[in-house]
Amino acid sequence: MSKQKLELTWVGKDKRPKLEPRILVEEPANSYHARHRVTDNDIFDNRLIFGDNLLALKALEQEFSGNVKCVFIDPPYNTRSAFNHYDDGLEHSIWLGLMRDRLEIIKRLLAEDGSLWISIDDNEAHYLKVLCDEVFGRRCFVTSFIWRKVDSPNDNKGALSPDHEYILCYVKNPDRVTFRPKQDESILNAYRQPDSESDRPYRDRLLKKNGKNSLRADRPSMYFSVKGPDGVDVYPIHDDGQEARWAMGKKGVDELIAKGELVWKQRESSGVSRWVPYTREYAPDSPSRPWPTIWSDLHTTRQTKAHQRVVLDGVQAFDTPKPEDLVCRILSISTNPGDLVLDSFAGSGTTGAAAQKIGRRWIMVELEETCHTHIIPRLKKVIDGDDMGGISTSVNWQGGGGFRYYKLAPTLIVNDRWGNPVINPELNAAMLAEALAKLEGFTYAPSETHWWQHGYSSERDFIYVTTQNLSSEQLQSIADEVGPDQSLLVCCAAFHSVTAVQAEARWPNLTLKKIPKMVLSRCEWGRDDYSLKIANLPLAQQPAAALVLVGENKKGKVEASMQAALFGDSEA
Repeated sequence: MSKQKLELTWVGKDKRPKLEPRILVEEPANSYHARHRVTDNDIFDNRLIFGDNLLALKALEQEFSGNVKCVFIDPPYNTRSAFNHYDDGLEHSIWLGLMRDRLEIIKRLLAEDGSLWISIDDNEAHYLKVLCDEVFGRRCFVTSFIWRKVDSPNDNKGALSPDHEYILCYVKNPDRVTFRPKQDESILNAYRQPDSESDRPYRDRLLKKNGKNSLRADRPSMYFSVKGPDGVDVYPIHDDGQEARWAMGKKGVDELIAKGELVWKQRESSGVSRWVPYTREYAPDSPSRPWPTIWSDLHTTRQTKAHQRVVLDGVQAFDTPKPEDLVCRILSISTNPGDLVLDSFAGSGTTGAAAQKIGRRWIMVELEETCHTHIIPRLKKVIDGDDMGGISTSVNWQGGGGFRYYKLAPTLIVNDRWGNPVINPELNAAMLAEALAKLEGFTYAPSETHWWQHGYSSERDFIYVTTQNLSSEQLQSIADEVGPDQSLLVCCAAFHSVTAVQAEARWPNLTLKKIPKMVLSRCEWGRDDYSLKIANLPLAQQPAAALVLVGENKKGKVEASMQAALFGDSEA
């Protein structure tokens, strides 16, 4: 039997960037914290990262893989506005590549019970769905929510005016994820308040089945006697005298009796008092119902822009900002207080603002200058308790907490004036040690007692970084200090008097590597921007993206291409 799967393919799909795992450098001048603790649950170690979001995701990977509970992203929608000089198919391919590279790292960052939520519109929603199916697996798709983004039609857009966007939801592991249902206190209206019969809200239902299929003939096995309080056998009988049936079988009734949950009440019928059995149902402690997938009860773009104009003191708001209650709903469904939330397309900072107000830890990444013109001023007001818009009133936000501001460190390797690769002189000794530790898979943690311990990968494996040329005497001294029960990776400019093979035999607890030679082939050094800016795009026109059906049968591989007509005059 043929095994087939749909894959999305595009020009350049097989090309993956060799990302440099940069280190993050805090700039305290742009970090901000409340002057005092407002509650015991205030969170101060949130992170705002200024820099390319693909490099930032790579920078976060070592420390946060498997630790992010929820990712919400609002990526560029690819509306062709940034691609006036390029073929539509090329534009589409670049967008897919941009998303694929980021989704793969996001998947690694997510916890096993974590989820990804992506805001998108019709331009790429369906291709993004197929791409996410490929990266995460179709089994990991949850649903597609619809958010109504406008509250009045646009009469200037002709016969059709789209008024919605999508939120695609995926999970890391469907067997581990638990979402929180919608809390709904109105459910309690169907229950009686506590009284002499019960100290909890309750409602009683007849044990006798009423309505359709309620006759003995419909379910003969559910017609049997139940012993009443007076010892008389009670049978299910309708008011018109027809033999009825119980709402459950004998086993279920016996279980109710054993648990003391069968309730008997005396009722008058034709002047005769008789015992009637009821089942008692108690109100849930936390009344809830499933979330609908169409969200038309949230703030719209118009209301959100008005809020941002206030909180940003008149600074131009985004054209299509996401409302805080939209992000709050997503986080309320998918996370608990204290969980870590990530947004790598931060925009105006809505994710961080909403997460701060409901007690979630957050990381945001933004490359554009809006990081300084929109996000930081907005978060300062949130932290100071001066932002009363968005969800502030509904969650009783009083301010508090804070964030640390980081920038991506400069690239590790640059070329000198003769074109030779050298260590970037902008990196100081500590930054160099941290960068090489990250590249080699070590956790950077300089020891206060052992000068040669700059980081560790286990309790017995360490790394030491120096720009010195080490002599055999110095290496011997280091080996003696490390001892036979530990190992040390020594990254140095050069080592004298011995070859690498000789060093390995002489000092089995040391591994020697020369910098920068040890890392030259690892990454694309010096590239700071993987975004969709025009300056970064190739000039040659290429075919559009396609869906490809790939399968295997008894005759071998079968590949059939179904070219998709994406925009304009693209041919199928």
